[in-house]
Amino acid sequence: MEIFSTIFYQPIFNLLVYIYNVIPGHDIGVAIIVITAIIKLILYIPSKQSIKSQKELATLQPEIEALKEEYKDDKDKMGPELMALYKKKGVNPLSSCMPMLIQLPFLFAIYRVFFNGLTNENAMDSLYSFVANPGMLDPIAFGFINFADKSIWLALLAGAGQFWQSKMLMAKKKPGSGGGAMAGMGAQMTYIMPIFTVFIGSRFPAGLTFYWFLSTVFSVIQQYMVLGFGKKKKDQPEVIDAPKQDQQKKNT
Repeated sequence: MEIFSTIFYQPIFNLLVYIYNVIPGHDIGVAIIVITAIIKLILYIPSKQSIKSQKELATLQPEIEALKEEYKDDKDKMGPELMALYKKKGVNPLSSCMPMLIQLPFLFAIYRVFFNGLTNENAMDSLYSFVANPGMLDPIAFGFINFADKSIWLALLAGAGQFWQSKMLMAKKKPGSGGGAMAGMGAQMTYIMPIFTVFIGSRFPAGLTFYWFLSTVFSVIQQYMVLGFGKKKKDQPEVIDAPKQDQQKKNT
């Protein structure tokens, strides 16, 4: 725990206090916006790879579903065939998860920063010698939001942002197609994750929920940057049920 505090919590807390000290008005909300942007810049490269991997997996969805349909009675052969497909296309299905794991320590550190820094009188004991002690951080952001309290409205915003981000990378289904099992699961997660975000966010300090919302917004902007602004919907991959795909091949 001491190592985690030294590597993650203490630097982030000191950076937040430093930004809080130097910005005009000493607004904790503005300080959180700045520190969120800094953290997203630090995680830009792994996040970029994650976005590309998710997009590539969405593009491969029809072929994945076709293989699962073909080998549905031979589970032992299905695995190697899927791995062969990933290797052929140069896609690592686990690469999209790694950046999320990398971000977890930052999220835990941010939680401690807002939970301890805004409510614990002894939080300033963690300051470096060169960071001025403001006495305490004023939890009132933008003149009206108490970031030390819980906020259902910020939780709803964070959930909406999560939904927006998930919809961006969903494969486009062809009208009349079911989309396959994986596509169905992806569609379910598109709704489950925002609900989970609202549930968790409504129980955390508003400062953390605001960071969560901002992090999602920055991620959406990054997705647009990586995938391209203004792409037409026709460029999005279409997911077709494997049986329908086979029928189309027979018809041709």
